[in-house]
Amino acid sequence: MTDHVDRVLEQWAERRPDLDVSPMAVIGRLKRLSSLISAELRRTFAEHGLDSASFDVLATLRRSAPAHGLTPAQLMRSAMVTSGAITQRLDRLEARGLVVRTPSETDGRSVRVELTEEGRALIDRALPDHLATETRLLAALPPEGRDALAAALRDLLLSLGDGEK
Repeated sequence: MTDHVDRVLEQWAERRPDLDVSPMAVIGRLKRLSSLISAELRRTFAEHGLDSASFDVLATLRRSAPAHGLTPAQLMRSAMVTSGAITQRLDRLEARGLVVRTPSETDGRSVRVELTEEGRALIDRALPDHLATETRLLAALPPEGRDALAAALRDLLLSLGDGEK
């Protein structure tokens, strides 16, 4: 069985046999997978009234927030977005009553972002569905294949400078 990328590689081999187009086998598939996976995740998030950005903020707060929340800067680093983007996300989530921003007790210039009870309940409902979607998307891979793919992708990310500091 072949996929779309196989056909693209065949076409390039016919038109430009002098070039090594093998990187397209990986990059092309990663791009197609990203698009297909993103669409499926969007559907799951929408079932909970969320989008990817909102889920990301709520999930980040749920998995990493200490008792007194995170600063917008900490959220921004975790989500790898600009300060303007995190402000927009927080404004929307706060308007929905899912997060609250409170002034820091130790630094008057800083605020802490915390989940509200409603925000925590929402992410706790959405997370199992999100994981079920991810499990379904990876169902064609046996556990050892998933582990090998995860390790290879980690190596690639690290080689591109995406490691933890």
